[in-house]
Amino acid sequence: MNTLKITLVKSLNGRHKKHIATAHSLGLTKIGDMTVQPDNEQTKGKVAQIGYLIKVENN
Repeated sequence: MNTLKITLVKSLNGRHKKHIATAHSLGLTKIGDMTVQPDNEQTKGKVAQIGYLIKVENN
């Protein structure tokens, strides 16, 4: 199964509450936090919402 490596590269301070909640649902709380998520429609939707805060790599 394909996975996505997602890293938080910008701060969550001052962001929309929904964007902060989305980052937390991915397990991202601080700059530099990294998580591996399955490459599915749900994850892609979250990535699309907070794409300006994260860096995504395919595994």
